[in-house]
Order: sequence, then C-alpha cells, then structure tokens
Amino acid sequence: MQPELTSVRSPRVTAARKLGKRSFRGKERRFLAEGPQAVREAVEHLVEVYVTPEAAERHADLLDTARAARVPVLTASAEVIAEMSDTVTPQGIVGLCRFLDRPLAEILTARPRLVAVLAHVRDPGNAGTVLRCADAAGADAVVLTDASVDIYNPKAVRASAGSLFHLPVVVDVPVEEVARGLAGTGVRVLAADGAGDRDLDEELDAGAMAGPTAWVFGNEAWGLPEETRALADSVVRVPIHGRAESLNLATAAAVCLYASARAQRSR
Repeated sequence: MQPELTSVRSPRVTAARKLGKRSFRGKERRFLAEGPQAVREAVEHLVEVYVTPEAAERHADLLDTARAARVPVLTASAEVIAEMSDTVTPQGIVGLCRFLDRPLAEILTARPRLVAVLAHVRDPGNAGTVLRCADAAGADAVVLTDASVDIYNPKAVRASAGSLFHLPVVVDVPVEEVARGLAGTGVRVLAADGAGDRDLDEELDAGAMAGPTAWVFGNEAWGLPEETRALADSVVRVPIHGRAESLNLATAAAVCLYASARAQRSR
C-alpha cells in the first residue's frame, strides 16, 4: 500500500499541524485525536482519518468502522503522521475531529445529577484526567469555565483516554454563570478545597451527598479563589488520615466524584 500523503508541506498536513494552537482550533472548530483508542471513540465526530500503511493493517477493523460511518481514510507516510502528532512516539493513526462541546443551557435542561466543574484548571493533563474520572464515576457532564485550559489541547485529549467523547462537555462559560445555572435547577454546588470548612466524611455521614451535586475543582497549585468559593453552597475538603500533605487534583476529584456517585446510588 502506497501512502497518499507523503509531503509534510501539503496543505492538509499544514492545516492539521496548525491545530496544535488553541486560536486555530477555535477558528476551525477542529482538533486532533491521536492513537487507535482515541480514534475509535471519536468515530461520531471524525472528519478524516490519517494512518500509515502499517497501522492500517493493524487496525483494519477500526478503519472499516470509520468508512462505514462515511469518514474518509487517507494513508500517510510515517513522516506525515509524525508531523501531525504531538507525541514523541506516534502510534501511526490520527483523527481529525469536530468540536463536540454543548451549550450550558442544554446540560441544565437535562437536569443533571452529577457534574464536574473545572473552574481554574490550567494544566491540560489534569483537565483530561479529571474528565476521565468524571466519566468513570458516571457524571452527567463536565464544565470547563473560561478560566480553564482548552479541553481540545492535545495533552488534554490524550489524558482523557477517550472519555472526551463519552459525556457532554461545556466550555468557556464564566464560573458565576455555571454556579447560578446549576443552583437554579436544584443542584447543590460544592467547592473542593483543602482548606474547606466541611469534611467529605462529615457530608457523607450526614446524608448530604445523595442529591444532585456539582463539584467545583480549581488549580492544583493555589486552589480556588475566594470569590469562586463564595459561589458554592459549601466548601468541602477531602480528609487526610495519613501523613501526606495533600492530594493532587485528579485524585481529589476522583474521591469526591465517587463519593457522590455512591451516595446517589445508595439512595
């Protein structure tokens, strides 16, 4: 099989490479998903798939699925795939995807029971990992405020491990609007903060976690600003029973989201 795309200077490759920049992604409303797992999960959102001949043989079933969904599949040289990729060791397959975020109003209309809100998360790896945790915990949506990183950043897409394509995502909304909208639909807004005045165990013991809940997570280095904490119904800390100074953002998010998920299912 001879590659159809062989020049790293071709317009298609140049356009794909520009998607590494947030401004260009926003203008085109397109982003890249690397690797067979991400491409498989992204089928409903794919515009095109680029794959080396070797990867095409390894992932023939995936490409058949893409073609059945009427997604064009183009073979490309290893150099072309490397030019499109953000990773040091490309896996030979890249998907060009459409943006998939939803309006906040759509999420609120669905009356969610569990939502993760990333209010000041700047690290793309953290954002993608929290999204993955929210997906695993059965959350109904993830919201990234206008003070957070772009969820279509290549590192965030990789860190989500396909979960970006599993649940509704809202982006670029002021945190005040998010908190007000959730509260208006009967969702209890909890800010996760190591300096919180409430303990997660106390909340569980009091039976306060069974209702619709949104968790607001902040920057791992400096937490949530006071004005964001003030928007929450309660500021909750994850108890530290051992000698660890703190938990990283993704671990704390997983603990909080699973606590809510269990309380809601027990009810």
